[in-house]
Amino acid sequence: MTQKYIEKILTARVYDVAIESPLERARRLSMRLDNQILLKREDLQPVFSFKLRGAYNKLYQLSRTTKLKGVVAASAGNHAQGLALSANKLGVKATIVMPKTTPKIKVDSVRSYGAKAVLVGDTYDDASLYAHELAEKEGLAYIHPYDDPDVIAGQGTVAAEILRQYTDDIDAIFIPVGGGGLIAGMGAFIKYLRPEVKVIAVEPTDAACLAAAMEKKRRVVLNQVGLFADGVAVKQIGRETWRIARQVVDEVITVNTDEICAAIKDIFDDTRSIMEPAGALAVAGIKKYVENNKVRNQTLVAVNSGANMNFDRLRHVSERAELGEHREGLIGVTIPEAPGSFLRFCRLIGKKGITEFNYRYSDSQNAHVFAGIQLADGLPELEVLVTKLRDKSYPVLCMSDNEMAKLHVRHMVGGHANKIENEVLYRFEFPERPGALLEFLAHIGKRWNISLFHYRNHGAAFGRVLVGLQVPFDERKDVKVFLDDLGYNWWDESDNEAYRMFLGPAED
Repeated sequence: MTQKYIEKILTARVYDVAIESPLERARRLSMRLDNQILLKREDLQPVFSFKLRGAYNKLYQLSRTTKLKGVVAASAGNHAQGLALSANKLGVKATIVMPKTTPKIKVDSVRSYGAKAVLVGDTYDDASLYAHELAEKEGLAYIHPYDDPDVIAGQGTVAAEILRQYTDDIDAIFIPVGGGGLIAGMGAFIKYLRPEVKVIAVEPTDAACLAAAMEKKRRVVLNQVGLFADGVAVKQIGRETWRIARQVVDEVITVNTDEICAAIKDIFDDTRSIMEPAGALAVAGIKKYVENNKVRNQTLVAVNSGANMNFDRLRHVSERAELGEHREGLIGVTIPEAPGSFLRFCRLIGKKGITEFNYRYSDSQNAHVFAGIQLADGLPELEVLVTKLRDKSYPVLCMSDNEMAKLHVRHMVGGHANKIENEVLYRFEFPERPGALLEFLAHIGKRWNISLFHYRNHGAAFGRVLVGLQVPFDERKDVKVFLDDLGYNWWDESDNEAYRMFLGPAED
């Protein structure tokens, strides 16, 4: 039962550092979706995230002796900043272990509150292991970012505020999920006080640890997680948070990177504030819920959980937002290499807005065009255009859902390689830190020749790379074993149609 959490939430000590964040109507989004959309503005907290609620409540509950010894935590982001501020307020010595990939702005923020920031490893798991070792060695209290009753209770105060701020009917509250601390605390309170209100969890498609647990009816460990929404990139839901979540969550919705980026833009349009990817999850979930269930005239609440966005990431977000809202479509078209054919193709496109246009001579018979098309009416408009082109005998490849094309190919259309044999193509994510690219190249280029390479910095903790390798057929199994041993997330893109159209070896 979750009833024991109600008293803990009602008596949680959070307002020494946190504000009661406003619950605001998203006017433009409400009109577009034909529902009343309310935004719980946790991005307005002193550290731009809800995380300081749970961190402060946990610190406050510690014994005087424990506080005197100090605390330690592992975090790459919002928990680190929330704990650092809380420790500063209570006069507690805090050590925050952060991956070396943590952006400097977050490291500097932790140190500005007087906490000690220690950089260890490339991932949260590396930092967490070291933090636990430090806690045991020096007798420090380890402050878990989500799987702790006092942390959960602190996060639950968000729900208490919402139900106090809006006393009319609420149909559903959408809550982002990483390790589950926020949804456990909020869900427990909502279901106790207003059981008719739906509690809907929202996760990235590539980091859906709660959805996986719901499906298996037990906690599972994901093989890998996507890194775009780094604030919720957790491989396994917490033990205590799972115990609560399975009792209070009505539905889990997953959203992809494009949908998250579109939600960031939607929130900006209404508030002029920029969410981090995890902070926009709930709005992305609302949009998908409305689309899937065709609901109208409902009151839907989204928790804007955080706004610690690196400025460098805005370029990538802007690119993907149009795709997420179906305001842009990506197509690859093969046209005859003959006088006048390029003009005829452009006339077929007509006066549609062009967001991107790459043209490359392919051979004596054909050329390939990579085009971004502005869409006023979404996917149906793109389908009409594709049908129109195909009716005129143009081969068309739709690439709006092709991750490799969106991340890499659109930035490197240049023509096919001549006399390249045994080329295979892999996409990677690797830790973004000084020397990481050189280290990656040193590993990957030791045995097989690199025939293609594209790297683009997205202002995130992980770099994204596309690599072509010349690997004889009888060594294909060896290369996959080698890539697994490297320890990076990787995908085989050798059969990707966008690669074959724009970059692959030229056909004889």
